[in-house]
This record gives sequence, C-alpha cells and structure tokens, in this order.
Amino acid sequence: MGRVTERRKVIRIRDGAVSTRPDTLVAEEPLEIRLNGKPLAITMRTPGDDFALAAGFLVSEGVLAAASDLRNIVYCAGATADGSNTYNVVDVTTAPGVTVPDITLERNVYTTSSCGLCGKASLDAVRTTTRHPIADTPPLRVTPELLAGLPDRLRAAQRVFDRTGGLHAAALFDEHGGLLDVREDVGRHNAVDKLVGRALQSGDLPLSRTVLMVSGRASFELAQKAVMAGIPVLAAVSAPSSLAVDLAAETGMTLVGFLRGSSMNVYAGEERIALRAAAVQA
Repeated sequence: MGRVTERRKVIRIRDGAVSTRPDTLVAEEPLEIRLNGKPLAITMRTPGDDFALAAGFLVSEGVLAAASDLRNIVYCAGATADGSNTYNVVDVTTAPGVTVPDITLERNVYTTSSCGLCGKASLDAVRTTTRHPIADTPPLRVTPELLAGLPDRLRAAQRVFDRTGGLHAAALFDEHGGLLDVREDVGRHNAVDKLVGRALQSGDLPLSRTVLMVSGRASFELAQKAVMAGIPVLAAVSAPSSLAVDLAAETGMTLVGFLRGSSMNVYAGEERIALRAAAVQA
C-alpha cells in the first residue's frame, strides 16, 4: 500500500535556530467497513492490514467468531465519483448461515483514532456477548518479572514508531513471554483489531493462553475487544478506566495497568499473577 507514512515540510526551531526540513508523519485515513454490501462503520486508521482490521472489528462486535464465519473481504472498486479505488472502503461478506445482528439501530458507528468507538447510545449497546468466554484451563500464570519485560519488547517491535513517534501498538505474547504478533496504528483500538483479525483469519481464536500488551491506557473498549477474543490477560503502560476494571472483574480477565519497569498495578484477576510468598498487604 505504501501509505503508512507521509512526508511533510516543517519549520524546525532548536535553541533559537530556525531551519526547514521534511518530516515523516504517520498516515491517517478513513476506512469504511461494509458488511454484506451495507455500510456499517467508519474508522480513522493507519492504512495497512485493513482486512485484518475489518475482521477484528467484527469480532469485537460479535459478528464473527471463527474463520469459517468469514467468506471474503475485498476492497470496493469505484469507491470515488470517478470510479477509482481509494483502498479506503472494504466489504466483508459473511459465510452462508452466519447470523448478522442488527448493530446499527441503537448507535452511530463511527470511530476515531483518539477515542475509538463513539456515539454509543448506552452501556448496554457495548456489552456484546462473547462467543469466546475466557477459559484458560489450566489457568494461565505469569510472573511480575515476565510482565515487566513486555513494554520494552513491544517498543522494540514498533518499526514505524521509530520514524514517526506517532503510533500506538498492540502485541500478543504467549504465556512464556514469546512475541506472537505486533501491530501498529494511529488508533490503539485499531491495533488491537488488527491483531484479533489476523488471529481469526489464521484460525487461532480464541486466544486463550495469551497476554495482550497495549501502549497507552486500557479503555473499556480495549478490554471488551480482549474479552471478545478470549484473551485472559490485558496489560497497559498507562491507566485503565473504571469500566475497563469492572468488565475485567465481571468476565474473569486479568487487567494490569501502569506497567512501567518493575512497577505495575493489578486491577482484576490477580490469581493469574504468580506472586512470591510475601503477603499481599491490603
């Protein structure tokens, strides 16, 4: 695609010295997702992995749960008035027999790179029932030391961030800390959708023995996406929201926030954290 980054001229000021130079910026463009030919959602994203993004979005919406639910994903030709293809419109076709819930009646499905899904009518509208309940049996166990190493490993895998400084990332790790996949996007929710979508396309859902590491905060929406994919552990370098903590507690997911160096806060699912014998003080 070649549009992950773009070049723009900037005026650079350093210690009073002024110069002109090109700067590399992360690309941000709209992607319209159509479901069986009907417009469903528009998300602001970094171009690339668009099919995985669309598939992951539909996992989080409860439409897709397995690779067999998906018949095809294509870019829509003639997306502009002159008939050219912008590669900014995709159409997802479900397999015969897949029940498609009506997810457009109660909310305007528009997502932004900053806040994710916006305009939802009520909390009930986003509490989508997952077809992949968290079921890591035997329970996944991770040490604080393993978790402490994940942010640096995520950062080291961010190829485009090094050039732009403007991308979020999400990475999947196995229970031993092995990196399974990493995706970048201008929106952290899109990065997670790309991970989940690739897992769906590969037949790897549910992701029942994985740790999801995200740059930035852990919002309700990110927690929901993890739950919908059956991910038992969500870790973030910044703060979770109160609804994210509530959702993690309700669904049995482990939620870790403020993961920086050897410090972290465990907000839910502490039974998966292999703590040393030292008592956990109230």
